[in-house]
Amino acid sequence: MNITLAVGRFLALLAFLSFGPLAAANTPEDLIRPIQEQWAEIKYRQPEKQQAESYHALAVQAHRIVEANPRMPEVLIWEGIVLSSEAGAKGGLGALSLAKEARQRLDEALKLNDKALNGSAYTSLATLYAKVPGWPVGFGDKERAEEYFRKALAINPDGIDPNFFYGEYLADRGRPAEALPYLEKALKAPPRPGRELADSGRRQEIQALLAKLKKENR
Repeated sequence: MNITLAVGRFLALLAFLSFGPLAAANTPEDLIRPIQEQWAEIKYRQPEKQQAESYHALAVQAHRIVEANPRMPEVLIWEGIVLSSEAGAKGGLGALSLAKEARQRLDEALKLNDKALNGSAYTSLATLYAKVPGWPVGFGDKERAEEYFRKALAINPDGIDPNFFYGEYLADRGRPAEALPYLEKALKAPPRPGRELADSGRRQEIQALLAKLKKENR
């Protein structure tokens, strides 16, 4: 009996040692971390003329992760973010198909869990609806953008991204007085562990927009 128990414990330990690290490596955080890091490197350290190609390569990498984990909203969100960034870097009508693909990924993530990554799917979708041209060219929709920004802020009221992008949206809509509190709140947002480069780059964007708005509205 003791031998059987000992063998059973050994096999259980062997299974843990064999599969535990693999399981840990497949958590949403572990899967998206390399995508987040590479995205920040491209956005904040690469010359703009190189970014579209780099985002494309990263989107291919993100899609492979999605194919292996199709029910994981976090990886769908990050494929959507990368595709949106590629669309922005590419520009023109050729970017519209990328924006549509990004919207599809983000919609899929919402259906799985709209609170994943602190509501990031709402923030990214809101930004797409705000920046893509409206009918008949594209699917842009300012009312839906505002609705999704508010949903993102309801989930993550102190986050750097929802406050920045909503502030930017309000500024672009000619509502600077409304934009300022959101931008100032974004600047005070708590740091995100492991996202130091992204936080630093975003704060520079916030500071630049705040300076522009204050100069224009003296």
